[in-house]
Amino acid sequence: MGMLDEVDTLVAHDQESRSNVIRQATALYLKERKKQIIRESLQQGYLEMAPINLRLASEAFDAEVEAVMIAERLVSGV
Repeated sequence: MGMLDEVDTLVAHDQESRSNVIRQATALYLKERKKQIIRESLQQGYLEMAPINLRLASEAFDAEVEAVMIAERLVSGV
């Protein structure tokens, strides 16, 4: 059974025109394709930002460790 045969079966069952079914299918395809493109773009952006984010997190961690050490020295009076 070919695709058009399946469409014709749906058309007969739903009492719609073939062109309307194809229009709806095309609209759904475009909507899903746009979502896929956005998802891929976001994924690429996250992958590109990963090394930068890791570096920033490492720098912040080092600064936090230094701040804790200073606070401990101040509290202990050393």
